[in-house]
Amino acid sequence: MDIERVGLSEWGEVLPDSGFEVFHLPGALRVLDDHGDGELRLFVGYNGQHPVGFFPVMVTERPVGRAVTSPPPSMNVPKLGPLVTPLSPKRRKQERTNREFVRAVRDELALDDSRTLFRFVCSPAYGDPRPYIWDDDDVSMSFTYRLDLADRTPDDALAAASKSFRRSVRDGRDLDVSVSVEGVEAARRIFEQTKERYEEQGRSFTLSWPYVKDLLTWLDERARVYVVRGPDGELLSGIIALFSNDDALYWLGGTRADFEGTSVNALLHWRIVEDVAAGTPRSSLTGYDLMGADTERLARYKSKFGADLVPYHVVESSGAPTAVAKRVYEFVRR
Repeated sequence: MDIERVGLSEWGEVLPDSGFEVFHLPGALRVLDDHGDGELRLFVGYNGQHPVGFFPVMVTERPVGRAVTSPPPSMNVPKLGPLVTPLSPKRRKQERTNREFVRAVRDELALDDSRTLFRFVCSPAYGDPRPYIWDDDDVSMSFTYRLDLADRTPDDALAAASKSFRRSVRDGRDLDVSVSVEGVEAARRIFEQTKERYEEQGRSFTLSWPYVKDLLTWLDERARVYVVRGPDGELLSGIIALFSNDDALYWLGGTRADFEGTSVNALLHWRIVEDVAAGTPRSSLTGYDLMGADTERLARYKSKFGADLVPYHVVESSGAPTAVAKRVYEFVRR
C-alpha cells in the first residue's frame, strides 16, 4: 500500500464513480479549505497503479496540540471520512486493503501522538471500522434517514409514508402556492430564515453566508435551491439540496412554514424526491438523504417519510467519549 498526499485536481481524477458523499467532491473540499480553520490534506492509497483508498482531513495546529477532523466542525457537513474501494471481491483481501490503508494514514498523520486529537464521521459506504477498534480508538454509531428511490416511483414512495405526511403533500398541492428551483438570491433568504430560526431557539448558528454562497458556486449543478412561494410571490420556505452521484442531501433550510394552516415543507421535500426519481440533476441518483435522525425532535418528523434508518460510524481518539469529543471541536473552533 502506497500513500500519497495529492492536490484537489488529482483527487477529482481518482475519486470513484459512486459511494462518496457530496463533500468528498473537489469543489466542496476547496470551499471547506477556504473557509475552515485548518489545513486540508488529501490522502490516496494505491495498490500498484490503482487508487483504492481516499481520506480527506482537516489538520488544525495549536500550541497545546493538534486536531485532525473529517469533516471539520461547525460547517454543517454531516459525513465525510475515509473511503476504501478494494480491487478484489474476496473478503480477506478487502479487509487487508482497508486495514493497510487505515494504518498507513494513521502513520502519516501521527494519530498515535498523545497531543493529537481526532474525530472522523464516516460515510455509510465505509462499513468496516474494525481497524480503528483494533487500534483502541473509540467507535460509535450515528444514523440518518435515507429514502430509497432506486426501484420505485415517487407515488410508490409516498404510499409508504405516514398518513399525516401523505395528507400534508396532498393538501399542499391544493394550495395557491408554487414550488420552483431558484438561484443565489433565494439561497440568501433561506440562509437568513434558518439563522433567524436558530436564534429564536437559542441555538448557535455557525455558518456564514460567504461559505454557503461559495459552496453553491463551486458545486454548481450539484446544488439546487428549492423554494415555495405564496400567491403574491412571497417566499414561504426553501431548502438547499446538494447532490453526490448517488443521493440528494437535504442540507439547509426547511424552517417551519405554514400557509392557510398547512405546512408547505412537505411540498419542498417531495419536489426533491420527484427530481431524484426523474434523474435530475444526475441520472445516477437513487436516494434522498434527509439528515437529522439523531435528533429526537427532527426524527419524529422525518420518520414519517417512510425512509430507511441507515447507520454510519464515528471514530474518535481513544478515551474521548461524547463530552470530550465536543471539547475537541471547541478546541478546533478556538
